[in-house]
Amino acid sequence: MNNYIYILTDCNRTCLHVGMAQDLERAIKTYREAPGLFFDACAKVSRLVYHEALPTEESALRRFRELSTYTRMQKEKLIRKYNPNWVDLGLVRPLNAFGSSGLTNARLHLRS
Repeated sequence: MNNYIYILTDCNRTCLHVGMAQDLERAIKTYREAPGLFFDACAKVSRLVYHEALPTEESALRRFRELSTYTRMQKEKLIRKYNPNWVDLGLVRPLNAFGSSGLTNARLHLRS
């Protein structure tokens, strides 16, 4: 089973949230169904703009810790590299259709 690292944002891109989950689709669904559950100051953080699939929980935790130390500018640069238009990846294609390992390039998954 893959472990996912992801970055969520709100519709205005004011908040960036780094998260980790084994079931990415379920995690995103939770954020969308209960928008105020995890955040006080941020708007509805429910747009998936970046994610990586990692083979082990240990590697995912390492990457999660690394991304959590990134500045906002570093996170934005990472997002723009793979998802330049900040498309909500959860709406582009079902999440279980994304690649199963390694860095997922959002541009490859946009519907034609």
